[in-house]
Amino acid sequence: MALIVQKYGGTSVGTVERIEAVADKVIETKKQGNQVVVVVSAMSGETDRLLSLAKDITSTPTPRELDVLLSTGEQTTIALLSMALEEKGHPAVSYTGGQVHIRTDNEHNKARIVDIEGAKVHKQLAEGKVVVIAGFQGIDEDGNITTLGRGGSDTTAVAMAAALKADECRIYTDVDGVYTADPRVVSDAQRLPRITYEEMLEMASLGSKVLQIRSVEFARKYNVNLRVLSSFEDGPGTLITDEDENMEAALISGIAHNKDEAKLTIVGVPDMPGIASQILGPIADANIEVDMIVQNVGLDNKTDFTFTVNRNDYEKTMAILKKTADAIGAKEVSGDNRIVKISVVGVGMRSHAGIANIMFKALADEGINIQMISTSEIKVSVVVAENYLELGVRTLHAAFGLENGAMSK
Repeated sequence: MALIVQKYGGTSVGTVERIEAVADKVIETKKQGNQVVVVVSAMSGETDRLLSLAKDITSTPTPRELDVLLSTGEQTTIALLSMALEEKGHPAVSYTGGQVHIRTDNEHNKARIVDIEGAKVHKQLAEGKVVVIAGFQGIDEDGNITTLGRGGSDTTAVAMAAALKADECRIYTDVDGVYTADPRVVSDAQRLPRITYEEMLEMASLGSKVLQIRSVEFARKYNVNLRVLSSFEDGPGTLITDEDENMEAALISGIAHNKDEAKLTIVGVPDMPGIASQILGPIADANIEVDMIVQNVGLDNKTDFTFTVNRNDYEKTMAILKKTADAIGAKEVSGDNRIVKISVVGVGMRSHAGIANIMFKALADEGINIQMISTSEIKVSVVVAENYLELGVRTLHAAFGLENGAMSK
């Protein structure tokens, strides 16, 4: 008998009809001889409704009380799903995060999971029940309700799977898996049957919205087999797991892109120790994350320093950088918020040369100019003008032969 953790997001449980459809999926899994734990989000739109209610009272609700309010969204869903399972003849029991002792730190609105006690859940499973757990929430050491922030329900599901030593954690979404590229951009993008944790982390960090980075990191840390499936259609989905040495590693698994990019350049910076810290320190102090960085040393002991940030932070970063330029005697500051980042990802890059050259030549043949380049062991990223986004992604998808799935060595 396998133990399966299933997670359903807000869209999947957005109406009573969809909750009943989820109950049918749970029952089908149980009939296959599995024990089933289900983690659910609040119904679609419910968290926004609760936030709106809070703002009707105060523009600055205390974080503790906001957590008390927001946690009720998942509590509604777990009760309704448990009722639906019972009505269909399958015993079920619902628990809030606190009731199954999902213990967190005390950072309200963005808490981190510290520990989970699985004994109560195992007892109910042994009695033949489906256990339905509220995602996105826990309790701190003082018994206060906490919420986990963005991607919290996915993280809850993976953490429960780790604590219970589940055979698999299945994340049901509105897509049927991880693709070689965004199907909205590349019509012949293929669903990947399998991808490694490392590749999924890169894809998620580069703009893929299938899974939150936090849940994938948790899965990798505790070696949880993670599968992405569709709530609305049957299929095997994509398995996210550790790299299997007995299998041929994919050379390139996919093409990712991120539209939320902006580039800033400070020109004529004195080339001396500590200058990078003087430039980026005030930006970090403003809680702005920097992505790609390029520094070029020019004539007269001067350097040009270019970096990218999220497009939403562009104006704020520009204002900070202009002050820094005056302070350090830089020549000028310029920027461009009409850029995108395109990346090729694959664990096979570690042992295969020439990937970057294939990428650069394919883009050059289409007249696409590369403005910045960044690499890691399993990724090559470039910045290009945003009007070349779709052409660039489609070009690279074809150049690496991904219309037939992941490109192997």
